[in-house]
This record gives sequence, structure tokens and C-alpha cells, in this order.
Amino acid sequence: MPRFVVQSTMTGRFLCPSGKDGTPEWVRLLREAGGGVVGDFETALELVHEWSEMDEPVVVVDLDRLGTANDY
Repeated sequence: MPRFVVQSTMTGRFLCPSGKDGTPEWVRLLREAGGGVVGDFETALELVHEWSEMDEPVVVVDLDRLGTANDY
């Protein structure tokens, strides 16, 4: 299953569903985003469109690509 996170390119924070109640929140550490990693690209894009600030550039990162031949 794919694993995606949304990351701010300005602050480095991660936007992910809260492990407590599912409400999206910005967290500083990837470790804190672990429970909020999303399983599909479309859901990650929904987080971007609904919860990110318009002036804050973000990227969707596929965690399974990191460290592979298809790395960014």
C-alpha cells in the first residue's frame, strides 16, 4: 500500500490527519505524522486543497519512493 505525506516546502512541517480524531493538523516531525500517513494520492491532494494555506507551497511525498531508483 502506498504511503503519502504532505510537506510544506517553506517550513518543513507535515500536514496529516490527526491520529486522535482525524482532523488534519501540521506537525513538525515525520515521526509525529506516522499515524496520519495517507494511503492514496487523491486523499493527499484533498488535504492540500482543503487545509493548506494558499501562500504556502507544499509537496506530496511518496514515502515508498525514498531511497529507491525512483527517488526524487
